[in-house]
Amino acid sequence: MCENQTCGCISEILKVIAILQKNAACIDDKCLDCCDRGFLGNGTSIIGLNTRPVMLYTTFSNGLTPWTMPTTKTDSTCGDEGVVCSSVFRIEKIDGCCATFRVLTENTDETTSATIPYLTTNSFFTINLNCICAIRCLNDTYVDIAN
Repeated sequence: MCENQTCGCISEILKVIAILQKNAACIDDKCLDCCDRGFLGNGTSIIGLNTRPVMLYTTFSNGLTPWTMPTTKTDSTCGDEGVVCSSVFRIEKIDGCCATFRVLTENTDETTSATIPYLTTNSFFTINLNCICAIRCLNDTYVDIAN
């Protein structure tokens, strides 16, 4: 069970990512290459990136394995036969200690996967941030969020 505490640093980092994704514009910021870097991309001149994909590590797995979710809205569970799951997500909304994520899936199209490594799904989940003990940010990228 998640501990009853304030969601602190993880919530603050995810808020920064959510704002950056919403604005998807670079600002003049000289931060380290970390999750709360103040712009998307490797430098302040990168245009077109709109997502900082993250992996979540939860208290349910003792922080040892990434959280996974199905890539579809069917009534299925990761680990069930034939169920495709992903551990890469896009933050969509933060409300207090609750965060809603969109499940991203690996782009298997060899002609576009080098520039667009993830595709969006219509699978979402909301998690109590008190249950997350670590996040791992992946390289900023573009995903088509019109789906």
